[in-house]
Formats: sequence, structure tokens, C-alpha cells
Amino acid sequence: MMLNIDVSATAFYKAQPVIEFMCEVLDIRDINEQRKPLTDSQRVKFTKEIKGLKIEITHCGAMRRKYRVGQEHKHTYLPLEVCNIVAGQRCIKKLTDMQTSTMIKATARSAPDREREINNLVRRADFNNDEYVQEFGLTISTSMMEVRGRILPPPKLQYGGRVASLSGQVGWHSKQQACPNQGVWDMRGKQFFTGVEIRVWAIACFAPQRTVREDALRNFTQQLQKISNDAGMPIIGQPCFCKYATGPDQVEPMFRYLKTTFQALQLVVVVLPGKTPVYAEVKRVGDTVLGMATQCVQAKNVNKTSPQTLSNLCLKINVKLGGINSILVPSIRPKIFNEPVIFLGADVTHPPAGDNKKPSIAAVVGSMDAHPSRYAATVRVQQHRQEIIQELSSMVRELLVMFYKSTGGYKPHRIILYRDGVSEGQFLQLLQHELTAIREACIKLETDYKPGITFIVVQKRHHTRLFCADKKEQSGKSGNIPAGTTVDVGITHPTEFDFYLCSHQGIQGTSRPSHYHVLWDDSHLDSDELQCLTYQLCHTYVRCTRSVSIPAPAYYAHLVAFRARYHLVEKEHDSGEGSHQSGSSEDRTPGAMARAITVHADTKKVMYFA
Repeated sequence: MMLNIDVSATAFYKAQPVIEFMCEVLDIRDINEQRKPLTDSQRVKFTKEIKGLKIEITHCGAMRRKYRVGQEHKHTYLPLEVCNIVAGQRCIKKLTDMQTSTMIKATARSAPDREREINNLVRRADFNNDEYVQEFGLTISTSMMEVRGRILPPPKLQYGGRVASLSGQVGWHSKQQACPNQGVWDMRGKQFFTGVEIRVWAIACFAPQRTVREDALRNFTQQLQKISNDAGMPIIGQPCFCKYATGPDQVEPMFRYLKTTFQALQLVVVVLPGKTPVYAEVKRVGDTVLGMATQCVQAKNVNKTSPQTLSNLCLKINVKLGGINSILVPSIRPKIFNEPVIFLGADVTHPPAGDNKKPSIAAVVGSMDAHPSRYAATVRVQQHRQEIIQELSSMVRELLVMFYKSTGGYKPHRIILYRDGVSEGQFLQLLQHELTAIREACIKLETDYKPGITFIVVQKRHHTRLFCADKKEQSGKSGNIPAGTTVDVGITHPTEFDFYLCSHQGIQGTSRPSHYHVLWDDSHLDSDELQCLTYQLCHTYVRCTRSVSIPAPAYYAHLVAFRARYHLVEKEHDSGEGSHQSGSSEDRTPGAMARAITVHADTKKVMYFA
């Protein structure tokens, strides 16, 4: 028997006067300078934040009464000036990006610090002197369990393939390989395996001209062209269109004009002033309405260009236009690649806590080539908080048909699915419903089509942490376990097939290894093969030149579901006080929401979600 002890952090509401809380929420510097009453949008925003919070009144002396604000059938009206927020209330709502960033910085602990903190907790708990522990005849070790792990060899990545031009001519470059070191590699001096030549492109700047001047846009264009040419994705000539715009209302008319005026338009680079409703509208129009490739970039990154930021932009642009950044070197891939195989990633995202109306979104992605580097996506709306993917059969069938077409008539002999976001209590449900749904999808295509299925669950939300017993083996500034560390003994299930794999280099805080459960395996892969395959897939994520914490298909499924949330957002309007939303997904029928997240036929051909 093992006892799992870890350190956790969460956000709490600060005990403070409600007036101060309102000023923080609405970004009011000084309440005494607030001459006008709150606008409608300010009231809506403040009401949303304070709803459900407990407050206490301060004008009754020693009798400090507490109230729960917002009871449905009992209205209580109190002046803000006499109200304080009660201490110790946990924030269950989704934090803003800034709040999340602040919290991570405040709570991040290097691996050695976290190890010391956990050991101190165990010593302070003094379990062996607890009367209940003694009553059961238990003794608990005060030291962490030691297990044997091993470091998997990283794959090699092939760069420097070919450049495909619009005319169809292909030019070959000398092939180059990258060898990851601690999950990181450098692309300098290398070119994309298949780079796309960009001849017709546009810039739409939604940041005010006073914050992003024309000379900054010109410099950004020059620097982007230089980096992209070096990467093997040549951008030829100046943008065919470069205009300023102000809000979401202008996105669709502008994009329609671009599509009709410039028939061969390949890409629209959209400059944004920060977090704005324009982003959701750009993705809605580009992905679902007109089928146009878009790449958003923050105004601060236009005004101050850096080679790293521009390189990251190129990684995303190339795959959005159908290119291939890099592939796993074929000669050292696992033997499962010897026959046609499709890799699937599946995930379901749910609305934030406290939202009881918005739907859950299920996404499944599938590899479309033998490398695997290109992926296609399918997405569905389903019932609120429903974790099991209801339409998995039709989604997998759709991806199998796309695989068949994109590979020139090959049928996958094996299907390997990485399923994200499922708890152990749902494993039986998964096998009963989702595994059956995959088999159904195959039989509906051909009655005798029965490829081998491997069903793997990926878990990140757990409290198992691995620390180096020997300090000399620690990696990076945070003293984490090295990338590629895998453990499949001691802390794993005694009879089931599971393992821990830390596939990434921890940059900040303590690395969290991913926990893999193999629920079904028709291919009878041994643990070495499956661990090696999983680790290699963690190196194929197109957005960066480093291995990531979960396999690329599972990561892409998460991105697709997250992008569909933006497709569901109806047009919002900027105002002086904030943004006003004209409609939301909860008001629409399931059919209307399904149509809203259906991507354009042209978009489906590429990795629009990258």
C-alpha cells in the first residue's frame, strides 16, 4: 500500500471591502474619481464576478452578519460601502490569463524544493504516532519510495526536405537531422522538410495606428521574410494588402473583400492589440465561413521583433498552409510504422466551473501520412459535462476516409488512440462505448475491415512526482528528472498495463510526468515499444522545437476543441467600457451550434488549429 502526498495550490478571494473588489474587477483606479454611474457592461461584469460570494456587513458593530449574495428567491439589498468579502473563499471560476500566470510564478517550486516541502509535511504529520494509524496496525515510512527508472533515447528529426512551389515544381535541399538534447533542439541552419512558397499574402492590423506604426509593420514584414526564407518557407514580395481596422465588425467584410479581390491569397496575418474579441471573430470567419488561413500576432511582437518569436510564427504558418516542418527519421522509428497506421488523439473540453449552460466539445484528430506529421480534425458539440464522446463512431469513420484519400488508397492496419482527460473511474465506460464505437466505424466502411486497435489513456491531472535520487542526474535549472524518464515498476498497477513518462524538459517548477494506461491493445506491443513510440510522438508537435508533455495527437485534439470554443462565440462589439457580446452558445439549438463549429472544406485540408 502506498500513501501519496503532494503540495497543492489554489486561488482564494482576498478578504477586502466590496468597493475595492469592484475597483479591481472594473480596473477603476480611484473610486472617488468615478463621477458617472456604472455602465450596463460594467454592472454585468461586476455582477458576474461577485455572484455566489459570501459577504459580511460592517455597520452593525460586534454583530457581524454574513450573507450569501445572489439567492434566487430572496433579494437582499445592501450598500457596497458596508460590505466586506468573507475570507477563505476558494475561487472556482476560470482565472484570467494574467491571474493564471501570476499564480504559476507565485507557486512554482523547483524539484528539490518541492521534495523538501513534501518531506517536511510527512515529518510534521507524524503518522506513526496517530492513534487511528496505530489502531489499524499500520506503519508509514518517513522517506519517499525509491523506484528504478530509465531514460529513453530521443528520436532524430529530419529537416531539409523539399520546397513545393505554386507551380508544382519541387526543389531538393540537402537533408539535415536534428538530435534533441534534453528534449530540445535547434533549427538554426536547417530548413523545413516541406516548406511552402508564399506569394500572395495580406496584413490586417486591428491595433490602433498610434500603437503600431506603418514603419513597424514594414520592419516586421522584412524580418519575417528573412526568418522564413532561412527556414525554407520563402515569402515572395510585399503583402498584397496592408490596412488598419478597428473591431470585430470589420473582420468578415474585410476577409470577403480579400478573398474575392485576390484569388490566390494564401495567408492573412492579423495584428492584435492584446486580448480582444477580434481573435474569436478572425478564427470564426477564417476557419468556418471563408476557409482562409490566418495567423494572429500580438502588436508588442510586431513593434519589437525577435528571431525566436518570428521562428515560432513560421512553424505555425508552414503547417497551416500544408507544409511539413520535420519528420521522425524513418530508419529509427518503431516497427509499427512498417505497416499503414493511423494515430488518433481524442479530448473533450468542458465549460469553466460555474457555467451550467454551455456545451462540452469533443474533438478527435487523426494522422494523414506515414511520418506522422499532417493531421486532420473532427469536432462535435455534446451535452454539458458529458465526458464520453457520443459521436465517436462517425468522427473516426470520417478520419479513416480522409486517411484513405490522403495516402493514395491505403487503409490503416492499426489504429492507435491517445485519449486525454479521463479519470480511472471512467475506464470501463470508455471500453464499453468508445472502443465499440471505433470498431463500428471500421465495420461501417467495410464489413470485414478489422484493424488492430490500441486504446491508451493519457493522464496529467495526478499527484505523482518523480525526483532524482542522485543530484548529479538532475536536469536544468529547476533540478527536474531528465526528459525521457520512464517508470513502469513499483508505483504502477500490479496487473494492468500502465507507465509514467516525463517526455519534456521542465522549464519552471517541478515536472509532472504523464501517466499512460493501456486499456486495450490488439497489436500486443510490449512496454518498450509503446514507451518508445509515445516518446517519439512527443517530438512531433509542430508549434515548437522541443518535446512536449503528451503525444502530439492528444495535444492537437485539445487545441481543436479549444478552437471550437472560439467558433461558438458570436460576434462581440468593443465599446469604451469593455466588450458586449451579442449572443452566446447557450441560446442556440444543438443544430445551430453544430453548424457553427463545422470548419470550411478548404480549412479541413490543413492543420488550421496549429
